[in-house]
Amino acid sequence: MKLNFEELIVFENDDYILINKPANIASLDERNADKSQSILRLAKAYHPDAQLGHRLDKGTSGILAIAKNPAAYRHLAMQFEHREVTKRYHAVVDGIHDFEGISVYLPISPIKDGTAVKIDRQKGKEAETIFNTLKVYRMHTLMECLPITGRMHQIRVHLMCLKAPIANDPTYGGKPVFLSDLKRKFNLKKDTEEQSLIQRVALHARSLTFTLLDGERTIFEAPYPKDFEVLVKQLEKNS
Repeated sequence: MKLNFEELIVFENDDYILINKPANIASLDERNADKSQSILRLAKAYHPDAQLGHRLDKGTSGILAIAKNPAAYRHLAMQFEHREVTKRYHAVVDGIHDFEGISVYLPISPIKDGTAVKIDRQKGKEAETIFNTLKVYRMHTLMECLPITGRMHQIRVHLMCLKAPIANDPTYGGKPVFLSDLKRKFNLKKDTEEQSLIQRVALHARSLTFTLLDGERTIFEAPYPKDFEVLVKQLEKNS
C-alpha cells in the first residue's frame, strides 16, 4: 500500500517536519525491502534536503522529527547528544504494575545477528529508562516510558527486566492480547483462529519535546494509530 507522506504530518515549519510514523514502515532503507517505502525516501520525495533527526523501530508507531536543512539537523542532533530532548512512549504491558518514576539503569549489548539485545553488565552500553503507570486494567497496564538514552530495543528489554514485557512482543516475553481473555462471554467462530488485538509490539512514540531554532521549547504529540487505540479501548471496556 502506497503511503501518502503529507497525511502523516502533524507539524511543519521552515526547519522541521514532525510526522506520526505508521507501524511496519522502516525509518531508513532496508537491504531487502521495497526502498521506496522507507520514511527517509518518502521525506526526501516531499522535501529533497530532508534528514531524519532520529529513528523509530520499524514496528513502532509515533512521533518522528525530520530536519529540512543542515542547520536544523545540527540543532536537533546537539539536543539529542546533550540529552535535552524528551521522548515519551506509551506501551501496553502484560500484568498489573504500579510504577512511579521507576528508573531502570542497565547496560545493553546486541545479541546474535543484531536483531535483538540483552542486558550485559560487562560489555554493554549505558542505558536508562524511567517508567510511570498511566492506567491499570484487569490483566494489563498502560505505561509511560521515558528513555534517557537511545539504545536499540531499550524500552522493550528494560520492561522485560521489570517483569512487565510489552504486549505482543515475543522477543522479550510479551504475550498476544486475545479478546477471548478479556471478554468473559466471548465466542470465537468455529474453525477460525483468534488473532491478537494488536499485530505488532504495543509501543507508540507519544511525544517529543525539543527546542526549535527560534528558542521555543515545544511538545509535539502523535495521536494513537487505529490498532493501538482499538487495543486500549478494548482494555478499558473489559476491565
